[in-house]
Amino acid sequence: MTIQDSQLVVDNWIKQFGVRYFNELTNTAILMEEVGEVARIMARRYGEQSEKETDKTKDLGDELADVLFVLICLANQTGVNLEQALQKNLDKKTKRDATRHLDNEKLK
Repeated sequence: MTIQDSQLVVDNWIKQFGVRYFNELTNTAILMEEVGEVARIMARRYGEQSEKETDKTKDLGDELADVLFVLICLANQTGVNLEQALQKNLDKKTKRDATRHLDNEKLK
């Protein structure tokens, strides 16, 4: 599935099951909440915090998908084509960082 396909699938899902998009501010708050859930898993499973029994059943992939879903909602409702935006962003990073990381002694 392409990013563009994903944007269409989410839009169709919202129209069929979600009634309508939450407003942009609400979706931004939901995005922060979902990112927090990912951060919790990362800190406990891969970081130094101990993982509670209730956290051990959390599915990182599902939580990342929640983040992606809300991000796509925000893109759809603000008219952002994520496929084009990502390509433009990668072009910018490639030009800016062509040798930056290769020359970084800390990464060798």
